[in-house]
Amino acid sequence: MIRRFLAALALSCLALPAAADPLAKDVFGSFRQSNGGAAGAFGGYSRGCSTGSIQLPESGPTWQAMRLSRNRNWGHPQLVDFLMGLSRAATQLGWAGLYIGDMSQPMGGPMVSGHASHQIGLDADIWMLPPSTVRLTAAQRESISSQSVVAKGGLGPSPLWSASHHALLRAAASDPRVARIFVDPVAKVMMCQNERGNRAYLRKIRPLGGHDYHFHVRLACTNRGCEDQAPPPPGDGCEEAAQWIRNRVNPPPPAPADPNYRHPRSYRLSEMPRECQALAGRR
Repeated sequence: MIRRFLAALALSCLALPAAADPLAKDVFGSFRQSNGGAAGAFGGYSRGCSTGSIQLPESGPTWQAMRLSRNRNWGHPQLVDFLMGLSRAATQLGWAGLYIGDMSQPMGGPMVSGHASHQIGLDADIWMLPPSTVRLTAAQRESISSQSVVAKGGLGPSPLWSASHHALLRAAASDPRVARIFVDPVAKVMMCQNERGNRAYLRKIRPLGGHDYHFHVRLACTNRGCEDQAPPPPGDGCEEAAQWIRNRVNPPPPAPADPNYRHPRSYRLSEMPRECQALAGRR
């Protein structure tokens, strides 16, 4: 169904003039609404787009979408369903619910600022700050900030870290739709040290800097045309996380810069998957 929809879409699009090759971030950052239609993710997490995305309601009984001015509370219906379900699970841990950070743009694609990924409607950031209320005003959601679960220096947990954070991350990673979850290595090490039950889910918890104020959930692809990441390495990944901490104490020599790397914000529309070019032609 999705492929037929895109084929019809492509046939209805006028080709862009050769000189009209805008930055993809400017094109996709300008969409204010989803195109509707069949839900699908196309391309990769850091170079792709989405069709049929839906908007996470700004507020619900157990969640609130934050930074509404960004218009990034869109995603695949499975992502929205996952977030609602996880927010209900959070209330069983003593939280009022969840504060949901950036998901994706209405039609995915590169963003004008911030993330390299979050492009196909299958990524979401969830704040580490346990909500005191899910009745914040729109203005309050622009000004309030999350808090770090990592102490100054990056070697251990801050007072915010709790058993409920561990339980929430375990619940998220145990969902079969989840491919991986990115957290600061300190959080992963704490989970490795304190887990007393089944450790299989720890494989999905991946250490990554810059994820101490929020954790990043990534769902697996749902359709043809979507490019999954390679699976996480075998094992629980606990030694890898511990090595991240050791590297903060004794940093290794910097790795050589990749001369071929480009930030996704530099991609032109012509460099995006053909499905994304077709979507842009429907503006």
